[in-house]
Amino acid sequence: MQVTTSYPTIDALYRATWQAIAKMYNEEASKYDTTMATGLALLSIDPVIGTPSTAIGPKMGMEATSLSRTLKTLEDKGLIVREPNPEDGRSVLLKLTEEGLSKRDLSKSLVLEFNTQISNTIDSKKLDAFREVSEAIIELIQSKNIYQ
Repeated sequence: MQVTTSYPTIDALYRATWQAIAKMYNEEASKYDTTMATGLALLSIDPVIGTPSTAIGPKMGMEATSLSRTLKTLEDKGLIVREPNPEDGRSVLLKLTEEGLSKRDLSKSLVLEFNTQISNTIDSKKLDAFREVSEAIIELIQSKNIYQ
């Protein structure tokens, strides 16, 4: 498969790729009356013991306002409940309901199916190189050495 790039910069290519993935996930999620953000949130919650609400934002890379809105939606749809955190009285644990577990399993299966399709289509050496380059970009950004 020959890829011709019409993206003049690395960030434009990553942005376009992520937008295509997000659109694909949202189109698939809409068939089940849900969204990609809902699926990502459900996947970020431990299905057995729950997850402290303060740990969800960093896992999802979401701003507090968007996260609050997403968690409220999950709660309104009966997918999660909030319980006092026995380890830390200042926070709450988010726990999945039976319906939440079911939607989480669906989200997980869609992510795994996507990954399987990619793995079956793209040579493993190319995927390894993609991972290596992506991790190097993340490290470079996190080191704050780009703009001095």
